[in-house]
Amino acid sequence: MKQNYEVKVNNLKISNSSPIFFIAGNCVIENEETARYTARKLKEISSSLKIPFVYKASFDKANRTSINSYRGPGIKTGLNILKRIKEKLNLTILTDIHTPQQAQEAAEVADIIQIPAFLCRQTDLLIEAGKTGKAVNIKKGQFLSPWDMENAIKKVESVGNKKILLTERGASFGYGNLVVDLRSMEIMKKFGYPVIFDCTHSVQRPGSMGNATGGEIGYVWPLAKGAVSLALAGIFFETHPNPAKALSDGPNSIALKSVKDFLSPLKGLDKFVKSLKEVKF
Repeated sequence: MKQNYEVKVNNLKISNSSPIFFIAGNCVIENEETARYTARKLKEISSSLKIPFVYKASFDKANRTSINSYRGPGIKTGLNILKRIKEKLNLTILTDIHTPQQAQEAAEVADIIQIPAFLCRQTDLLIEAGKTGKAVNIKKGQFLSPWDMENAIKKVESVGNKKILLTERGASFGYGNLVVDLRSMEIMKKFGYPVIFDCTHSVQRPGSMGNATGGEIGYVWPLAKGAVSLALAGIFFETHPNPAKALSDGPNSIALKSVKDFLSPLKGLDKFVKSLKEVKF
């Protein structure tokens, strides 16, 4: 496979050698006001730092720990909210799907279709996402080795779609914990497609709160630094104006007010790392 494959989404050119970009937004659409406010602030930060940006938010979180957890407004209402935000702020949009039937409908609004980590082996889901012709971001399952992601790639490629992104989000490590193996991202880079690091889902503590997932936000910064030092295409993170009140993934979301301070040094690190001559042994 061609090394360092470039994926084009609107005016954004994504590759492991291009300047870093970021994917960010609320875990789930809580309401239009919060989603629009978050998107606008992230766009302002993106413009200020000159770091390309993709806005993400889910219309449904089908994999919540508890049956009583908030899932989102649903596909009709959620996509309408995302459409209005996209048109008002002129943004590139990412959202995830959970069933093959959602692919085409989501593609009417989203520029990037995301496959949740738990569903990365679902053949029909990957194929229908690929058929949309949109870029497909496949999150590596917590249960999957990095080299197994080649099989997920081939499922999307089977319908002629090579606009593929791969995202690392940690691997299962015992009960209720995740661990990040930096080698995983280096291995996936060998497939040629852009690799992204999800630095907030990687610090989750699945089910650690009994009926909800917890997280260790203090590890986001060191893990993000480690990942960016590998010369990746981008980073993914969830943010919220008030993480303590977020309806999903609050414990591992970056406070919106901290995003600029978080991204600024990572941009400098990315530029430095990508200026280095690679050393091979």
